[in-house]
Amino acid sequence: MLTFAILLPFAVAALLALTPVSPGVSRAIAIATAALSLLAMVAVWVGFTPGVGFQAVMEITWIPALGVAWRVGVDGISLPLALMSGLLFVASIAWPMERQVNARQYYAWFLFLEGASLGLFLTLDLLVFYVFFDLSLVGMYFLIGRWGHGHAQRSALKFFLYTLAGSLLILLAIIALVLVTDPLTFDMRTLIAMQPVAGMDLRAGLILLGFVIGFAIKTPLFPVHTWLPPAHVDAPGPVSAILAGVLLKMGVYGLVRIPLQMLRETFATYALALAVVALISILWGSIVAFAQENLKRRIAYTSVNHMGYAVLGIAVAGSAVVGQETARDLALTGAVVEMVAHGLITGALFLIAGAFWARTQEYDLAHYGGLAANAPQLMAVTGLASFASLGLPGLAGFVAEVHIFIGAFAVWPWIAALGLLGLIVTAALFLGMLQRLFFGERPSVLDGFTDLTRTEVSILAALLALVVLIGVWPTWLLDMIGASDTLSLGGG
Repeated sequence: MLTFAILLPFAVAALLALTPVSPGVSRAIAIATAALSLLAMVAVWVGFTPGVGFQAVMEITWIPALGVAWRVGVDGISLPLALMSGLLFVASIAWPMERQVNARQYYAWFLFLEGASLGLFLTLDLLVFYVFFDLSLVGMYFLIGRWGHGHAQRSALKFFLYTLAGSLLILLAIIALVLVTDPLTFDMRTLIAMQPVAGMDLRAGLILLGFVIGFAIKTPLFPVHTWLPPAHVDAPGPVSAILAGVLLKMGVYGLVRIPLQMLRETFATYALALAVVALISILWGSIVAFAQENLKRRIAYTSVNHMGYAVLGIAVAGSAVVGQETARDLALTGAVVEMVAHGLITGALFLIAGAFWARTQEYDLAHYGGLAANAPQLMAVTGLASFASLGLPGLAGFVAEVHIFIGAFAVWPWIAALGLLGLIVTAALFLGMLQRLFFGERPSVLDGFTDLTRTEVSILAALLALVVLIGVWPTWLLDMIGASDTLSLGGG
């Protein structure tokens, strides 16, 4: 089922690219394909047993001399991320195009990107992981550059070059890691069990550094985050939803799956340094977001802030502080919940930003005001997504942040205390955004501003219903993650 979920979008993407069909048919085919991939992963979830390691495993030898194979499987780390990604692709493909040009190619690239994204989360082979990591850059490059607006081509190029530089560092680190194994293997399960660089000093530190910098660019963390705001501002709303909701998670997931699980001893040595970087990202992302007058740039910088929370949870989990095993499990659970919550919440926020652009071709907050009467449904979903992002109790963001901060306070109280300041700034920036969009005097140019369509309401309702469900009843997600077993530093 996992192989089907990965390869089906690739196959249909090729079919759409080569077969001339109408825009409506292209959209219907793309939605059906994304939905089938999601259903395949739901079927795996139904048969999933938390805490017993990798499941639904399939393995076919590819390059025997290098120990490379088509290996797929899921555990409590990858399954929730794959499910969230599958849902977000369905939502983003179903969302109306902002530029009605070359619809067939647009949906083909979306499906190509979906196949690469799901492949990265579901593969158990390190070399195949790298292949999917790079393929995701290609899909996103074309979606931004061809269907974006403003300086879309320049932003797409900056995104591609930044993240390609990071992927090359990851490739060098993968090669260095695998070369110390005997026999040579790219099997993630074997590498997690083997801990190949344990006891090495300089070499292990350099390998860790390559992984951390490469994944930090993708996440992104301060100071290698500067590619993110222009990419978001110039991308269409649905593409921004995937960039924030799925592609950023590749960096955080990579930190968990490779350096945290495969380099436990070395990771513990530098965990505090990573936590400090995460703290800077938390504070910097929130403060800079607060200063933005552009709606999309404001939302984009909150991703730097929220991914800082997730990386803080990972750093706490890898700290190896004696006597704090429960706190470390809590922090890592929070990091995974944060990834899922952020994907749903910020994905919805970028779709909402796309709705504003579709009606006015404007992101400047000063252009708006007094829209509560014109667009009550838009105000409701924007308010719910904003409150979820700032961590209001009863919503998904709160569940994630409580786990992370409880774990962090047990291990590094001073970092946790400083990190809480980011929550205050985040609340201020979202409340200010809501006030400027929906209250006050409405400019006369917005008299004809229309509310969300039935399609837009349905898509946002599906995403935000899950945000509420996780906030009110998180047990089903926490059980799937199974921190004490699947996310233990034994590697699942």
